[in-house]
Amino acid sequence: MTTSATAAGDAATDAEASDATPVEGADATATEAATDAAPVDRTAVGAVEGNAQVRRRRLSPGKRLPAARLVGPVLFLALWAAASAAEQLDPAAIPAPWTVLEAGVRLWTAGTLPTDILTSLQRAGSGFAIGLTAGIVLALVSGLSRTGEALIDGTVQLNRAIPTLGLIPLFILWLGIGETFKIAIIAIVVYIPIYLNTHAALAGIDSRFVELAEVQGLSRFQFVRQIVIPGALPGFFVGLRLGVTGSWLGLVVLEQINATNGLGYMMFQATNYGQSDVILVGLVVYGIFGLVSDSAVRLIERRVLSWRRTLSG
Repeated sequence: MTTSATAAGDAATDAEASDATPVEGADATATEAATDAAPVDRTAVGAVEGNAQVRRRRLSPGKRLPAARLVGPVLFLALWAAASAAEQLDPAAIPAPWTVLEAGVRLWTAGTLPTDILTSLQRAGSGFAIGLTAGIVLALVSGLSRTGEALIDGTVQLNRAIPTLGLIPLFILWLGIGETFKIAIIAIVVYIPIYLNTHAALAGIDSRFVELAEVQGLSRFQFVRQIVIPGALPGFFVGLRLGVTGSWLGLVVLEQINATNGLGYMMFQATNYGQSDVILVGLVVYGIFGLVSDSAVRLIERRVLSWRRTLSG
């Protein structure tokens, strides 16, 4: 009995061992299958990511070209020079680039051009500073308060509908014909785009960020610093670029009204004497100032908003 029981126990043990072996084999097979399948999945994921990158490269504008903003002006200058050299342009109406350059050197040597440039920069800078401050303050008051919005937004929209240059006669009566009315007009030209774009950016801040700030218990100052300013900066920079350009546009008109110096005055006097080369000198200087100031704003925007990923890079 004992021998038979032992034999039976050994048989049961062998049976259990034989039963367990196929299970371990299945696990190993499954593990091998998973091991074999893993590279296939990674390859598929890599292929999908590669396709997505190719698709993004196909749809995106591509990498930024070096000195891309100078390509257009340089091409225009080359065409201008080629047309002048081929005598396809009337020198009295459109002088050659080298004639304009000679006129600019002559005015600079005589001391006229530096004085006019400095005067224009002072007028544009003063008006721009006032307009920038007014636009930011009004946008914040109107964007963060319903009372402020009721008092300010409608008034600014009304002012926007009135052509700013149409206010010149009225401002001359109020402020006189001196420098004050010129700076005031430039300030109006600057503050309107800054206000409109900053106010629109404030109104577009996601209300969930406001709710999150309330849940986190932020103070008013912390709310403005952490939520309002980052949310309003993209719109503010758009308005700033428009304001910078507007200051130069307003200046060229204002300096032709009872002015005794400045780039606009220089161009107005050149019109009386038929000096088209001097007029082009003034336009070139205006263009350079506009391009440099706009590039400076773009550079600051790119640094401040470096966290954004846009098509412009």
